[in-house]
Amino acid sequence: MFAPHSTGPGAFVASVWEAATIRSEFVFIVSTAGEQLRRMVRNKQRLMVESSASAIPARAAAAVAFALALAGCNAKNAYVPPPPAKVVVAQPVEQPATLYFELTGNTAPFNSVDLVARVQGYLKSVDYKDGAMVTKGTKLFGIEQDQYRAQLDQANAALATAEAQQAYNQAEYQRQSTLGRQDFASQATVQQSKSNLEQSSASIQNAKAAIELANINLGYTDVRAPFDGIATHHLVDAGALVGVGGPTKLATVVQTDPMYVYFSLSEPQVLQIKESNAKAGIPFRTTDLSTIPVEIGLQGEDGYPHKGHMDYASPQVDQSTGTLLVRAVFENKDQILLPGLFVRVRTPIRRLEKALLTSNDAIGTAQEGSYVLVVGPDNVVQRKVVRTGERQGQLRIVESGLDPNDWVVTEGLQRAFPGAKVDPQKAKLASLDPNGAAGGPRQAPAQ
Repeated sequence: MFAPHSTGPGAFVASVWEAATIRSEFVFIVSTAGEQLRRMVRNKQRLMVESSASAIPARAAAAVAFALALAGCNAKNAYVPPPPAKVVVAQPVEQPATLYFELTGNTAPFNSVDLVARVQGYLKSVDYKDGAMVTKGTKLFGIEQDQYRAQLDQANAALATAEAQQAYNQAEYQRQSTLGRQDFASQATVQQSKSNLEQSSASIQNAKAAIELANINLGYTDVRAPFDGIATHHLVDAGALVGVGGPTKLATVVQTDPMYVYFSLSEPQVLQIKESNAKAGIPFRTTDLSTIPVEIGLQGEDGYPHKGHMDYASPQVDQSTGTLLVRAVFENKDQILLPGLFVRVRTPIRRLEKALLTSNDAIGTAQEGSYVLVVGPDNVVQRKVVRTGERQGQLRIVESGLDPNDWVVTEGLQRAFPGAKVDPQKAKLASLDPNGAAGGPRQAPAQ
């Protein structure tokens, strides 16, 4: 835009003139753009005024029509409350119920025996498959028998020697006795022959005992199952020397049908049983317990599906733990129970002929204790503090604080609170099964 740089006064004047020309052009452009912008603003304002003028009659007409409508219906702008919340209510059920002790215990085998090598020798054979079912008398291990057969033969030979000696002594005694009666033998000789005869008889008895002992030791070389059960894996391989310095454990046989369950009663529970039995006129006993039912459930099982009976109770309370050891026995033909399992145990302690029960889900807890929400005749919710007892399936015994005619809120508890008006939907709680606590309550329309 500028001319090439030059020196001198003339060149300076030319540069100043050119800069002034550029400034005047820029001012003209800015003023022209401003004029166009002001013109556009004036046109926009005129259009808005015209539009407002045309819309005024329409808005006025609408306002008049709305006022006439309000005047015609004469309505007031009042608050309309929402309808009452719907809740399900049911009356408690009255029926007999059994009270239980709910405890924990562990299963144990009916029989469990370690098989050991009672004689010394090399293990010749393992005659079963690890974990197999075995019957009583089945041979499970074999120990070398050569030494013990030789001992048996030696004992038999000793017996034969003793018997031959006895025959000779018997004949010698008879001869000396005859000579003694004829005064041809002294009484000392006769007595000596009699003593020799008696010693030979004793030698025979000793030899027979040695034979019996040899037979026993020979029998120990065959290790057999003492009862029907399951044999664990063998602990010693064939070829190993066993019985050195004492018995060597070979395996274990476990009988799992029937199955024992051991559990403990605390001292207060024992006293409670004694008190309950006294009220019923039943003596407290620790023997003849087969009439007392016991139920158990495994982890992951619902309820107590396995039924058995009490088998044993310790005659004394353990002072170190303050508990009484109790044992129950259960059939296990299907082998569902395994030794060592943790189980939930339930045993009855008392039966209530007339118990009041309601849904366990309807019972809440606050600082003052357990409570239920009931709906009165005016459909207003009230809160009642109750004292609860044992749970029976999905129901729970209410010992006090609730009347049989109360309508207890069982569903929709989140929509009910004391003082609120509700729309109760009456239902009927299903009764317990005869066993006392199986399925939960089923709600059906009230009759």
